Amino acid sequence: MSRVTRSYFWIGFGLAVVGTLLFSVKSILIKLAYQAGSDADGVMLLRMLMAMPVYAVIAWALWQRYPQKGAQIPTRTWLALIGLGFMGYFVSSWLDLMGLELISAQLERLTLFTYPIMVGILGALFFKQPLTRKIILALTLSYIGIWLIYAQEASLAGDGVAKGTLLVALAAFSFAFYVLFSRAIIAQVGSLWFTSWAMLAACVWVIVFFGISMDWSAFELNAQILLWTFLLAIVSTVIPSFMISEAIARLGPAQTGIIGSLGPVFTIALAVWILAEPFTLSHLIGFTLVMIGVGVLTIQRKASAKSS
Repeated sequence: MSRVTRSYFWIGFGLAVVGTLLFSVKSILIKLAYQAGSDADGVMLLRMLMAMPVYAVIAWALWQRYPQKGAQIPTRTWLALIGLGFMGYFVSSWLDLMGLELISAQLERLTLFTYPIMVGILGALFFKQPLTRKIILALTLSYIGIWLIYAQEASLAGDGVAKGTLLVALAAFSFAFYVLFSRAIIAQVGSLWFTSWAMLAACVWVIVFFGISMDWSAFELNAQILLWTFLLAIVSTVIPSFMISEAIARLGPAQTGIIGSLGPVFTIALAVWILAEPFTLSHLIGFTLVMIGVGVLTIQRKASAKSS
């Protein structure tokens, strides 16, 4: 491997690791904002209000630098991009935030982490991709693991855990839909254009929706909420979104996905350390099963990528 190639690879590797770490802090920052008095609606609105100017500047800069490319993108593609922004970063994020009001950051992260399995299932339903034994094995192991952690938390926290886990599972399903249907658009416009414009569209969706529907009399705002949501918007949303996009460009989706497997490890460590969440034997066994389950699917995808 030449010096340039080696440097190119390690920069991509570093971006993937740091991007994964910053994304993993998301659940912790949301929990801290909740502790400061906010709720899912408030965090969602503030997060997108703070992130929107950054995405708007980047989207504008791309259009100014490559005006012909922007003009050549068909209207149908723009509409698909806006729809995917709604599905992947509005619906999915909102369901995830509501789920986090009811369950631990550990259970939330592991439940959300199963979205690659859902991508495989949706691929079988919509694109006639084979539902292989490895996908079924990954599904079985992962959801046994989640059930173990769910049972542990339900015995301590009560009925809210069921609703919270369901909301996060629906968030994972929504994000899987976004990932599956965004591939063709990313191939057409590029990851940087797609990320900036999809996120900008999601910000507009959020601001319009919550601007109209939110109960402003119940809206909480203080210095701590502003701090945690600012960090959530910039450090745990904007920066890692572009880091991961560049890592995918340098390493490919398979290797970036493998590095992304570190995400639950980071989140669980931070949840135990910062939020003082319990980490029992059930958590350990459940975490291990989920990691093995998703790992089985990731290895399958990596092998498929190599053979193609």
